[in-house]
Amino acid sequence: MLNPTVPAWFEIPTVDLDRAQSFYERILGVPLRREPMGETELAVFPYGGRPHVSGALIRHEECRPAIQGSVVYLSVDNLEPVLQRVLELGGDTIVPRTEIPGDMGYFAQFRDTEGNRVGLWSAI
Repeated sequence: MLNPTVPAWFEIPTVDLDRAQSFYERILGVPLRREPMGETELAVFPYGGRPHVSGALIRHEECRPAIQGSVVYLSVDNLEPVLQRVLELGGDTIVPRTEIPGDMGYFAQFRDTEGNRVGLWSAI
């Protein structure tokens, strides 16, 4: 049985999938895999060793980027270089690197090129 509190999939809405894919590939330093699914276009994040835990950028007429609502957090090795690339590539920092109490690591949030609020988490 799967743990219902552990995400299995997430989707980050886009208006311009090419622009969004380039942005995320460049800030994270990883390739995303394009997958058409009917009328929906996806750019899938790497699975990172967990075969059923991942997500994608999505372009579909019913999915719109938003700064309010749920926030997806992406795990990275180090927040600072990623936040610097976010700024260089047209995004904005919303919440700077912030320590989480209890030695649980650090988080930050940014606005991507599509207008979404996205989080980052790192142990350091």
